[in-house]
Amino acid sequence: MAHNLIEWCTNEINGLKERSLFHMPKVHSSAVGARVTIDGKQVIQLSNNSYLGLSTHPKVVEAAKKAIDKYGVGSGAVRPISGTMDLHVECEEKIAKFKKVESALLFQSGFTANVGVVSTLAVAGDHVISDELNHASIIDGVRLSKASKAIYRHKDYNHLEELLKDAREAKGITGKILVVTDGVFSMDGDVADLRACVEVCEKYDAISMVDDAHATGVLGEKGRGTVHDQGVHDRWDLTVGTLSKAIPVVGGYFAGPKVVKEYLIAKARPFLFSASAPPAVVAAVSACVDVLEDEPQHHAKLWENTKFFKQGLKDLGFNTGNSVTPVTPVIVGDGAKAAKLSEILLRDGVYAQGIYFPMVPEALSRVRTIVSASHSQDDLQEALDIFKKCGNELGLI
Repeated sequence: MAHNLIEWCTNEINGLKERSLFHMPKVHSSAVGARVTIDGKQVIQLSNNSYLGLSTHPKVVEAAKKAIDKYGVGSGAVRPISGTMDLHVECEEKIAKFKKVESALLFQSGFTANVGVVSTLAVAGDHVISDELNHASIIDGVRLSKASKAIYRHKDYNHLEELLKDAREAKGITGKILVVTDGVFSMDGDVADLRACVEVCEKYDAISMVDDAHATGVLGEKGRGTVHDQGVHDRWDLTVGTLSKAIPVVGGYFAGPKVVKEYLIAKARPFLFSASAPPAVVAAVSACVDVLEDEPQHHAKLWENTKFFKQGLKDLGFNTGNSVTPVTPVIVGDGAKAAKLSEILLRDGVYAQGIYFPMVPEALSRVRTIVSASHSQDDLQEALDIFKKCGNELGLI
């Protein structure tokens, strides 16, 4: 391997280490749940996206096992060749019904869903306008598209309208304009105002698209997402999401008009050139959708836990930003300090990951926490007690 590559990587990593900003991922040796085992020690898990605790749900596990017994472990190819199974079709039908749209399409991950949908639908002569705090997969999808682009200030829909007016009137764009926003913003836990967004989209004949990764299973009736939670289902155009959070498996989906799905099947490169999800994954996703429909108690428990823990952090004096969802940041404002807080939390029994530049601006460095329906109130109170101890140790409260 070229010596200059080794030297360059070494220098970059050393620079991160000097600022306490390089940490190898922790290795877990237990199932996803309220508590996990790291380095032989059981700790309270607050850095996992399995909002409803369905990773070990008996119906989900059994569905995956049965799929392996019947179909084996892989799909064998990309879907347009020989990789589409009846499991894929059934799963898409369930997702479409759950989201109350005409159709759905599975992708290999939430990341490839966003990249595939944005880069495929926005072509030369089109224009994409994106919230400045959108997920990296949306940003990369915009970069890969041949459309022009603009960024609106976070949740500033007056600014969005200015950019739409400029695109239509000043720039004279007559092609499609795609407006993309996260539903729940993954680092801050705040929620897009989809009603305000869709109103300006309709005014300037723009297509509305939401990434509901952190909202599916979390917001709205039975967790149908931000579009349903905010009552704009009949006005909203496209939804994309992941199948690795409240639905805690792996994969992504598009949900919307059937003709758009057909176009993505014909053109979306992640769909065309990457093998389809294996049978166990698809069966587990389908079972999760069934649980969302049939067992609303998990959703209710998630919100009970969210309110308890969020209020507990605020009562201790921590800065939790603008979060109104189970994603609750503990903002400390310095990357090294966020890393240190994460480190001593783990020492004392809580796994909560530090988040810092480039994931967020340095001044907004934080430890990000996420509660789930699988936590007991005793788990969360113990975690709050540990946060209090560690916060005092670092002079944060």
